[in-house]
Amino acid sequence: MKNLLAFIFGGIFSLGLMISGMANPQKVLDFLDLFGQWDASLAFVMMGAIYVAFIPFQKAIKQNSPKTVFKEAIQLPQNTQIDRSLILGSIIFGIGWGVAGICPAPSLTLIGLGHYEGLYFIISMILGFYIHKLIFQKNS
Repeated sequence: MKNLLAFIFGGIFSLGLMISGMANPQKVLDFLDLFGQWDASLAFVMMGAIYVAFIPFQKAIKQNSPKTVFKEAIQLPQNTQIDRSLILGSIIFGIGWGVAGICPAPSLTLIGLGHYEGLYFIISMILGFYIHKLIFQKNS
């Protein structure tokens, strides 16, 4: 049942990405083009996502050991400091999003839509995960 619900909700999320335009790299790039033909419509998508997630996240962070509706542990970040790693990771993510117009979830949606150029992004993303793992395992 849990996997069926995950599949259904994943499908709804994917549809939302497509309908909102988040899966369209050009729409994302137009949103990021503040000094050109700025398309503010994705701001409303982001505000809607914040609206939907705000209350559940507030509930989760106030609990000692938050759990999902299936009684599985929710692993919240333990680090509350803004440090060099967070800033560097944010910059790298932002540059990647700004250059490609793609972020992780919509990249998978692109593949489903038949836009196989999204594979370049996905391969680069996986390579980034691997490099991160190598660096941080070495420092641990």
